[in-house]
Amino acid sequence: MIRSAVVDDVPALHAMIRELAEYEKALHEVRASEERLREALFGERPAAFAHIAETEEGEVAGFALWFLNFSTWRGVHGVYLEDLYVRPGLRGGGYGKALLRELARICVARGYERLEWSVLNWNTPSIGFYESLGARPQDEWTVYRLTDEALVELGGRG
Repeated sequence: MIRSAVVDDVPALHAMIRELAEYEKALHEVRASEERLREALFGERPAAFAHIAETEEGEVAGFALWFLNFSTWRGVHGVYLEDLYVRPGLRGGGYGKALLRELARICVARGYERLEWSVLNWNTPSIGFYESLGARPQDEWTVYRLTDEALVELGGRG
């Protein structure tokens, strides 16, 4: 079962974000707290959205956390999938595909023309899974990021 996340899901979402970061060898980079996550998803002005995959027994199997982006070339919104995660013991059960199917359904229903995400180059199981669904890498683009001191330095310039 796939459903929209509710505020009571924040502890499970936070735990899974940490599990995902550990899998990606980046747990030391996680700064999100349950409070920050609650505000981002359920505050006065939500900036992100989440869906939960549950087993038939009601156990949280995984999640998709996403936000809207915008294509100037197409002139419409799209969905950027920030994280897709299924707990290791439940992988292969169709939860990841069901989460992506729900996001694709949202895109189609709302007239959004893109569903995009990034994947680590070494994550061959995920790459194979995404390609099996018809997703194609955009290898002519390189992702850039400003964080920490570089972001503050640039943002502090007048």
